[in-house]
Amino acid sequence: MAGNIKAAIIGSGNIGTDLMIKIMRHSDVLEMAAMVGIDPASDGLARAERMGLATTAQGLEGLLQLPVWPEIGMVFDATSAGAHARHSAAVTEAGKVMIDLTPAAIGPYVIPVVNGDAHLGASNVNMVTCGGQATIPIVSAVASVAQVHYAEIVASIASKSAGPGTRANIDEFTETTSRAIEQVGGAARGKAIIVLNPAEPPMLMRDTVFTLSSGADEAAIEAAVEAMVAQVSAYVPGYRLKQKVQFERFGANNPVRIPGLGTFEGIKTTVFLEVEGAAHYLPAYAGNLDIMTSAALATAEKIAARRLAREAV
Repeated sequence: MAGNIKAAIIGSGNIGTDLMIKIMRHSDVLEMAAMVGIDPASDGLARAERMGLATTAQGLEGLLQLPVWPEIGMVFDATSAGAHARHSAAVTEAGKVMIDLTPAAIGPYVIPVVNGDAHLGASNVNMVTCGGQATIPIVSAVASVAQVHYAEIVASIASKSAGPGTRANIDEFTETTSRAIEQVGGAARGKAIIVLNPAEPPMLMRDTVFTLSSGADEAAIEAAVEAMVAQVSAYVPGYRLKQKVQFERFGANNPVRIPGLGTFEGIKTTVFLEVEGAAHYLPAYAGNLDIMTSAALATAEKIAARRLAREAV
């Protein structure tokens, strides 16, 4: 595809393979060029090879030696937070854009519907976490009409959808998501919890968002939340409200105390979400993969479109 930006993915596991399929099926501005892994027997590398892509099982070092490397303009990292620093340094020093799907948070946090246009010139952007992509838009929606004093999210995913990378990054997940709830979502204090549910059959991704806010009524908050859900579902079709938004008021007679922040009157909002995956690679229960790869693709396409427009001038 002439004129498109060639992309490579580091990480041939569940997330990387799902992202590869999405790019090849749906992107008008990105062209898959290389898949990189460390396991020669991985299904992701085998699929990439069958699709005619350049592949290597030698990790970053192998990518740098591929003949197609000089032509690549964008690299997605779907490995681990620990490995990302080295990957990012090599990629950005070569003048290429890094889209980080790990919780490493070297670059700015990006949630497409919240701040997707704010960091189009960054050399490294961080996609936070699957739980962050699902819940921070809701926190931001409440913060757009009210002052959010506290926000807490609980992300429940099927155990079968959590690969080695996810399991190795649980601490980073909670820390990165909590910070992004504050920095991107707009809450004064944020907290994140992840639950790996071993239920059989596997459950769809479920997310619960709690906010404590003041300065807006229930109708304004509900309208903001519903509008945000519609925006996210434009690029993640399986993203939806599980039930109507729930409210509880706290007044002078029953205020809420938040340690370190003080005592507040206002509204507790509870939002229940469900994310069904598109089943491009794993079954539909893996909505956590789908929202992460969909958000990464949406962000990358905005960056690529900006770059192509500048090159065309």
